Amino acid sequence: MKMYIKSVMVDDQAKAHAFYTDILGFQTKHDISMGEHRWLTLVSPEEADGVELALEPNEYPAASALQVALMKDGIPWTSFSVESVQSEFERLEKVGVSFTQPPTEGGGAKFATFNDTCGNLIQVVELAD
Repeated sequence: MKMYIKSVMVDDQAKAHAFYTDILGFQTKHDISMGEHRWLTLVSPEEADGVELALEPNEYPAASALQVALMKDGIPWTSFSVESVQSEFERLEKVGVSFTQPPTEGGGAKFATFNDTCGNLIQVVELAD
């Protein structure tokens, strides 16, 4: 069994698509119209055949409530691994990404948390070798 997809609930698929591709650097894998919404998945350019990230509309009330609660409590929806948290922090901060937690070390890893502008906190993590 292998991982296929990970989902992030977003309040605006078009805005999320722009942020995740233009700012974070992911690439579009699938963009299929589904009426009012889209089946919209992205991949890392480093792993084009790897796990896909689905940008899911947050219209299901329970999912929307969870998204709001996680944001309020400062809990990231998901994490992405990076080679250097400090480098990503500096790169993203330069293009206006708002961080809620600067680079921090703990538990054998370095991590930082930012606002994805679409209702989520996202963590970047650098795992110790």
